[in-house]
Amino acid sequence: MAGPSPRIERKLKRFFEQQPEICVERALLVTKAYQETEGHPIYRRRAHALATILDNMTIFIGDDELVVGNQCSTPRSAPIYPEFSCKWLIPELDSLSHRHSDRFLISEEKKAALRAIFPYWEGRTNSEIAARLMPPECIEAMDLGVYTFGNYFFNGVGHISVAYWKVLEKGLDGIVADAEAERARLDIADGEDLRKDHFLASVIDSCQAVIRFAGRFADEAEKKAASCSDPKRRAELLEIARICRKVPARPAGSFHEACQSWWFIQDVMQIESNGHSVSPGRFDQYMYPHYVNDGNLTAEKAQELVDLLFIKLSEMNKVRDAESTKVFAGYQCFQNMIAGGVDRSGRDATNPLSYMVLQAMANVRLTSPSLSVRIHENTPLAFYRKAAELVRLGLGFPAFYNDRVIIPALMARGVAREDARDYAMIGCVEPQCGGKTYGWHDAAFFSLGKIVELVMNNGVEPLSGRQIGPKTGEVTSFATYEDFYEAYKKQTEHFVRLMVIADNAVDATYMTNMPLPFLSSMVDDCIGRGKAVEEGGAVYNFSGPQGVGVANLADSLAAIRKLVYEDKVLSMAQLKKAVDSDFAGAEGESVRQMLLNRAPKYGNDIDYVDRIAREATLVYCKEVDRYHCPRGGQFQPGLYPVSGNVSTGAAMGATPDGRKAHTPVADGVSPSGGADRGGPTATVLSVAKLDHAEASNGTLLNMKFHPTALKGDKGLDDLISVTEGLFTHGGSHVQYNVVSKETLLAAQEKPEEYKSLVVRVAGYSAFFTVLDRSVQNDIISRTEQVF
Repeated sequence: MAGPSPRIERKLKRFFEQQPEICVERALLVTKAYQETEGHPIYRRRAHALATILDNMTIFIGDDELVVGNQCSTPRSAPIYPEFSCKWLIPELDSLSHRHSDRFLISEEKKAALRAIFPYWEGRTNSEIAARLMPPECIEAMDLGVYTFGNYFFNGVGHISVAYWKVLEKGLDGIVADAEAERARLDIADGEDLRKDHFLASVIDSCQAVIRFAGRFADEAEKKAASCSDPKRRAELLEIARICRKVPARPAGSFHEACQSWWFIQDVMQIESNGHSVSPGRFDQYMYPHYVNDGNLTAEKAQELVDLLFIKLSEMNKVRDAESTKVFAGYQCFQNMIAGGVDRSGRDATNPLSYMVLQAMANVRLTSPSLSVRIHENTPLAFYRKAAELVRLGLGFPAFYNDRVIIPALMARGVAREDARDYAMIGCVEPQCGGKTYGWHDAAFFSLGKIVELVMNNGVEPLSGRQIGPKTGEVTSFATYEDFYEAYKKQTEHFVRLMVIADNAVDATYMTNMPLPFLSSMVDDCIGRGKAVEEGGAVYNFSGPQGVGVANLADSLAAIRKLVYEDKVLSMAQLKKAVDSDFAGAEGESVRQMLLNRAPKYGNDIDYVDRIAREATLVYCKEVDRYHCPRGGQFQPGLYPVSGNVSTGAAMGATPDGRKAHTPVADGVSPSGGADRGGPTATVLSVAKLDHAEASNGTLLNMKFHPTALKGDKGLDDLISVTEGLFTHGGSHVQYNVVSKETLLAAQEKPEEYKSLVVRVAGYSAFFTVLDRSVQNDIISRTEQVF
């Protein structure tokens, strides 16, 4: 693999020297804008807020930049979004700079500026409005760990990939013209048309604000060029100015113009939305025409531009509350870019840019974008091997996705065949058709193990002593495994319903309180329908909550069925006593060893437990399937946790699989750490037995290899064989950590020497040393596979 250019090396050096900070500009400007528009339609308030920010925020052009546009006043800084939430920030302002994970510097002056505006937002934030919509029992179940929204109470939804190609092909001027044409057809004497008119006007205002934003960078580039003594850099600055005068207002021509237009769109969506997982999608597909038709472009120049975009994506940042940071740590915005796969006609779509994005990650070795590849029957072997070579570098990139499962799964959800073939990944592992879908992926994290705990306690949450679930019977009275399983289904049914109610309350709040006109302008068919994405303007609408702790659920049920009801070597009373005591004393430890060693474990290609895993997760998935969201779409389940398996386990006592209280549950659809003893092939065969098509919001398989396992050509061949073994048997996703336990332990002891160590956490990679220690320990504990 060729290495980075000198320009890229200089940029990377500055990246690691830059300490993330809190930027208060956006917070102050959005507060001013909201104060100026009290009583105005919410669409106009949102458009005015975006325009106020873009017209007044600090802009800069860094040394060596060829693509310009900043999110905050300094690189790697994070803005504040008080209209979404700010109560959580008040008590945490003084701890941001010294907390363990995702530290942000903030001066006393900035703290004072934020404290001065917080009173305005009291009772007005999106999170407070959503909480007022929820019934108390929904909040109680959330507070006690049955499910959680992660940080969606505090932040925007994001989780979208827009039609970037529309801006590249017609420019924002073309989108403005589309909105104006729709406005001209309205009769505002009709109440619905009057509402649409306000929405379309906000689209126009937002797009024009972005055009002015680009113009500010053109002015800045010309200003810097006038005082630049280096002729080469002066020419670069003048070219930047020319490009920013053209795009994103007008169609992009050259590859450089396309990169700049694309970055303005990505940058501004993040400034507007407070969401994460605003994902580039199929970058290699929609950028390719500008690459192949640029007659003045060298491969080296194109590679450098892509490398620069990867650095810009890694500079994007987000601050979260302390608890959410434990789950989402790593200074991450989860911007998923995917390469390869088939085109809308079903033919292989791999092209030179597909290889180039893999090379870009090898060159920069950062944590963004969350790089992925799509694999199908006719994926070129050269591309497959290039992806495997990147895996071997130990960055956790790329993640692999299976067209053979994901395309039919999307079609079963009502997505047209051509659109399903055109899917991209959003955030961690969530598939959607870019430019047409608003999926609210990660709508909640549902604790499957907590349901077992509630069955064991007749609906009482044991840590609080509260009766929060239905009374499904004293567990010691169950005569058969089927009795226990019926209780599991009833508890699942009850809590999925509560989760859906809570989800829909949050969804309804975004609908009325937080439309995003700029983002909506690039999603079909928001302009045609006269609706923001939050209101159902997208062609496809979903809500996707995740089941967490698949292996713990399967292993717990298998242990109960095998040891209690079939072999009768353990009574339910003995099991309950041991679990309630967290396996205390000699008797408790004896029971725990029986659970760990005499019951079959998911992840070893044992049909007995793998069937239980499939059927028990289908109970959750089918229950989620029953519901619809306020935007007119369906709920769809997923099976992945981000890194929420750590916090999910912390809210739960011991479980019948032998897991100790408050320890992490298994991540994604991976086996519990240390339980998968049959090697990588057995692991993927177990995982493939789950119904990945039913879990159409995504499944996540983490695997870890020691670096020596992937040495040489044989190592690459073995990695491809494991991936194909999963995919040919029906799995949808896999990602790999290639790092030794010794390296991870050393990084814990001397973090200052391992600042650039990147690991795969869940559906994303992060710098290991900034992760919460509990997440670090979870990664260390994962099984280290060998061939």
